[in-house]
Amino acid sequence: MVKKGIFIIFFIFFQQLCAQQTFKRTLKLMGCKFDITVVAENKNLGDEYIDTAVAEIQRIEKLISSWNPDSQTSAINKNAGKQAVKVDRELFNLIQRAIQISKLTDGAFDISYASMDKIWKFDGSMQKMPSEEEIKASVSSVGFQNIELNAENSTVFLKKEGMKIGFGAIGKGYAADSAKDLLISKGVKAGIINASGDMNTWGTQISGESWKIAITNPMDKNKAFALLPIQEGAVVTSGNYEKYVEFNGKRYTHIIDPRTGYPSSGIISATVFAPKAELADALATSIFVMGKEVSLNRINQLPKIECIIIDDQGNIFTSNNIKINSDD
Repeated sequence: MVKKGIFIIFFIFFQQLCAQQTFKRTLKLMGCKFDITVVAENKNLGDEYIDTAVAEIQRIEKLISSWNPDSQTSAINKNAGKQAVKVDRELFNLIQRAIQISKLTDGAFDISYASMDKIWKFDGSMQKMPSEEEIKASVSSVGFQNIELNAENSTVFLKKEGMKIGFGAIGKGYAADSAKDLLISKGVKAGIINASGDMNTWGTQISGESWKIAITNPMDKNKAFALLPIQEGAVVTSGNYEKYVEFNGKRYTHIIDPRTGYPSSGIISATVFAPKAELADALATSIFVMGKEVSLNRINQLPKIECIIIDDQGNIFTSNNIKINSDD
């Protein structure tokens, strides 16, 4: 009887395993491409789960969008230098975490980058570098130190008139995290939220294998130089090899140091592995600004965070615990 009972339990488990299917949908959200993949028992459930994720991402976009004049983020920006704005605790906490990342990266990451004057053009129209005075003036309103938070009242105040905040370097990651957490709470055992390269995974493939992430070779975008397993975590790759200008033999790329106004140089690709896509998103951008040596040193001090950096000569550098198996 015991053996029969074990067999029945195993048979039921095997049936459940075989019943699982993978469902995927690609759509445009937050102005970019999202791929949402879930593991479910049937198409109706798969569609329902994906609809749930889409609704959550749209909710977050409405909350954090600086393009929507009715959003709380727009209200903060409109009242810069005038008065504090009361916001939902969710947005308050996101801004608070963003400031913590700014401190961690010595200001290389800064949500007040939205205050920068757009003096750099990466569409081929620039004929000469901006002057030192123009570059300095372009970041005169930038500085996370001038974002004042009041936790008791849940208010945000930008001290300087003309200041703005934006979530372009953290918003997609946060949306991916939130959609993932919501799906897990609904009982979805496994899936991937891919927000234009901000990958957030949980569970495994229906075969039991870990999800595998291909890291694009920036020297040949049609090839991957590594295929890495990832489970219960996020990976974000930022590339700087398409949008750039060259002056006096030096390449300046489109990620700009919010502290100086000068574009980053020397790095063309940064991949960050972290428990949350929000953090991976912010750090991937920061690496370009901090540079290779500082970034590797900083990442190696952070628990559960790893990175892969490729410089403009094609050299690959990794944090201490990364092992790369080439996808050849």
